[in-house]
Amino acid sequence: DFATPRAVLTGHDYEITCAAICAELGLVISGSKEGPCLIHSMNGDLLRTLEDPEQLQGPESCLRPKLIQASREGHCVIYYENGLFCVFSVNGRLQATMETDDKIR
Repeated sequence: DFATPRAVLTGHDYEITCAAICAELGLVISGSKEGPCLIHSMNGDLLRTLEDPEQLQGPESCLRPKLIQASREGHCVIYYENGLFCVFSVNGRLQATMETDDKIR
């Protein structure tokens, strides 16, 4: 038997560096090497783009997502390479940010 994909997720221009699946909400959240993070349905429909916080404040260099985790309550936590944590709602709204000097894995 050959495995076939359930859905093809499109929208990234660069390689995927991190992804999370929230089966309870039927969402797939992914981040690429040169950003941004995208939210897809399990069927493959592109629902939202999560804009980098620095892009909301002005034209700065793109943040690179390193880790993503989604919660059942509809929150998405993204850790970027520069030590920035961001919490987004599944509607794409930035809810909180925090910087750390620690190396997170």
